[in-house]
Amino acid sequence: MDGCPPASADARVSPRCSFLCRFIPEIERASHLDVNIELGDAQDVPGPPTPAGYSALLTANLNLLASPTREGQPCSQMHLSPRGVFRFSQPRPEAGHSPPFPPLSPVADCPVRLRTERKVPRTAFKILDAPKLPDDFYMNLIDWSAQNMLAVGLGSSVFLWNAINSNVEPLCALEDERPVCSVAWTQRGNYLAVGTNKGVVRIYDAAAKKLVRELRMHRGRVGALAWGGHTLATGGQDRRIMLSDLRAPDPAARLAGHKAEVCGLKWAPDDRQLASGGNDNAVAVWAAGGGSDAGPVFRNTSHTAAVKALAWSPHQHGLLASGGGTSDKHIRVWNTNSGTAVNAVNTRSQVCALAWSRNVNELVACYGYSTNAIEVWRYPALTPVAMLTGHTARVLFLATSPDGQSIVTGAGDETLRFWNVFPRPQAAASLTVLSDSGLRSRIR
Repeated sequence: MDGCPPASADARVSPRCSFLCRFIPEIERASHLDVNIELGDAQDVPGPPTPAGYSALLTANLNLLASPTREGQPCSQMHLSPRGVFRFSQPRPEAGHSPPFPPLSPVADCPVRLRTERKVPRTAFKILDAPKLPDDFYMNLIDWSAQNMLAVGLGSSVFLWNAINSNVEPLCALEDERPVCSVAWTQRGNYLAVGTNKGVVRIYDAAAKKLVRELRMHRGRVGALAWGGHTLATGGQDRRIMLSDLRAPDPAARLAGHKAEVCGLKWAPDDRQLASGGNDNAVAVWAAGGGSDAGPVFRNTSHTAAVKALAWSPHQHGLLASGGGTSDKHIRVWNTNSGTAVNAVNTRSQVCALAWSRNVNELVACYGYSTNAIEVWRYPALTPVAMLTGHTARVLFLATSPDGQSIVTGAGDETLRFWNVFPRPQAAASLTVLSDSGLRSRIR
């Protein structure tokens, strides 16, 4: 079991930070020139070269720097023409000719390799105080819409934070069904689903601040929500997954495959498969349109703790990552088409949330016991890229910005922290995510 009681209602707002405000920092890139230097013995160094030798030495080193050698291929030769202009030609062997002396440059006998590494800022660029944000593993209380609005469930209320101008507006207050247990935006970001503690799911028009639909399908809290087109998947404490098409009056299907509370749901990028994770340590994958009688197309219980964290790869069809709780601490990657395990890594911490970057082939994971950190992993090697710290409690909630560059994390320390993690999109101009509104502010 990975849950714990929610934070007390009288939790205090943390003190204001004294940092200066700034815009979102750009992803920094650095280039490094790796050079291996090998020095020969002193007796191998020749005496002073002649003027002709100086010319040969200059030509040899300019050739090297202009066109480094590849394995099995000599570089093009560079010559100084009478007019002082560089010209290139293919090397021509000269029988019986040997250089007047060995090259003296330390890079003469080694390839020049240019390596570019991405630097990830290790501190949050913005912090929001979020009073009453609970320390509850089974809830999913933040989501970032395609229209750049962040929805946050705090106690019995849902607040909307505009990422462009930092305005905060209340959406709803559910005093009779508190606390709010989950929130999820539609793919276009115009409607928000809210799961409650009494098994009711409410759907709001965010622009009009109006309730448009109410679904009563669960017994107990609804801690997991996921949109796939017009279909809303809801997972509850009653172990059921319900699929509801908003264009129809009745639920589309009821999926039964978990033996404990469903705490994680995620649609594949093409909306053809739905992944679910539960407190029964199981990961399941369901085919869209399979109906109530159809079982999962994939099910695995290799995790040894609750599975809340789920993320589909946007780069490879049928590739799913899942994260296990305190007794497991593993990120596992599955091929859901073949039903086989692809890879696994021990994070040494409770895995609370996962997200797969659209811009690069990397994963970000949020940890609970005992590191309370965020870590970026490079796929497919599953090698660590960066570890981000700052939260003082379990990092339970995670959402990605519309442009895919930034993430926001929520923790039991009642703060939301914003991080620049991924590079800019390759094919589209990035959105303006945040305004210069100060490093630290408050929701509500």
